[in-house]
Amino acid sequence: MNAFLTALFMVVVAEMGDKTQLLSMAFATRFNALSVLIGVFIATVLNHALAVVVGTYLAQVIPISVVQIAAALSFMFFGLWTLRGDKLEGEDRVNTRYGPVFTVAVAFFMAEMGDKTQLATVALAARYHSPVYVLIGTTLGMLIADGLGIVIGDYLSKRVSEGLIKIVSASIFILFGFITLYEAMGYSAVTIGVMALLAILMAVIIYVMKKERGLEKH
Repeated sequence: MNAFLTALFMVVVAEMGDKTQLLSMAFATRFNALSVLIGVFIATVLNHALAVVVGTYLAQVIPISVVQIAAALSFMFFGLWTLRGDKLEGEDRVNTRYGPVFTVAVAFFMAEMGDKTQLATVALAARYHSPVYVLIGTTLGMLIADGLGIVIGDYLSKRVSEGLIKIVSASIFILFGFITLYEAMGYSAVTIGVMALLAILMAVIIYVMKKERGLEKH
């Protein structure tokens, strides 16, 4: 029980304001809140189970920088995807084939690879030798912290214009993509910051141009 309570507390504290909590907020503005929560749950169970079972061995097999670069690219992809809108040709097929749960689960699984929450799970499992309690505690902690993000995101989606939500959500994804790239490749913070701002600005311009073309057709 001590392992469970410690794991629960540590993860809730660690996740407050973390990128995955903000990602849950961004996803909740695009997908159904329940679908996002299920995706977060699946990703957390798989990721933390992996941390408990293989622990530090994973870092010896797959360089964490490779995982972080892949995560960075996925964040940028989700940012651009958010700006596409809901009526583009082919999107219905993508959603039918993959669905929001799969999309969220993959994004969260990659975001948690090498993150402090996963590393904390490894440390807790090594300390308490109670993998089941640690897994339950860390998973519940993630659901509590990210659940708050989902509630906030769902609230905003009902009270803020769709265009603003798309721009903010896309900016969050793109920004975290560049932050993750910074962590993986060691570029200067200034360089990454400038690149992120330019990418966000370009995304906003693309969205505005797309919206204007849509108005012209009508």
